[in-house]
Amino acid sequence: MPKPPIIHATRDVEHSRFLRLEQVDLEFSNGERRTYERMKPGGLGAVVIVPMLDDETVLLVREYGVGLERYELGLPKGRLDQDETAEQGANRELKEEVGYGARKLKILHNLSLSPSYMTHMAHVVLAQDLYPERLPGDEPEPLDVVPWKLADLHTLVARDDVTEGRSIAALFMAREYLAGRMKLS
Repeated sequence: MPKPPIIHATRDVEHSRFLRLEQVDLEFSNGERRTYERMKPGGLGAVVIVPMLDDETVLLVREYGVGLERYELGLPKGRLDQDETAEQGANRELKEEVGYGARKLKILHNLSLSPSYMTHMAHVVLAQDLYPERLPGDEPEPLDVVPWKLADLHTLVARDDVTEGRSIAALFMAREYLAGRMKLS
């Protein structure tokens, strides 16, 4: 595993290209008034991809997470580009981060990150019938690709380097869908 990057400085940012805040004045049905803060809506959405190498094996990536200042093992994910469907974005991100494309893509569900203060939703996309293809991505270093058996999901989520909630939820959704226990609406 690579050595984590060195943090040379941190500083407050009034506005960043990712985070913008707004206040929302609300009045509830009982007459109570409150002002909430939330991140301003923006962007085109995101995808979390569950790439299945075969019927039993998912491909995970190890990627540096500056928020935790360490490498995390999880699913490939990314933002959607202009005029891109969730399936197209998932296939592009899969090629950039994992080095595979998928002939079969299925949206399983959507996940919110923190509905108390974020409007952001991510599409969970199951990717099957993979074939090798790599596109250049925006990652600063190559990502390690780690195959993992869905039957061993219980040991994966017990690891210290597996904490990203969207990845964990998406893996369980995919396992249940593939086993026929999750029906799509």
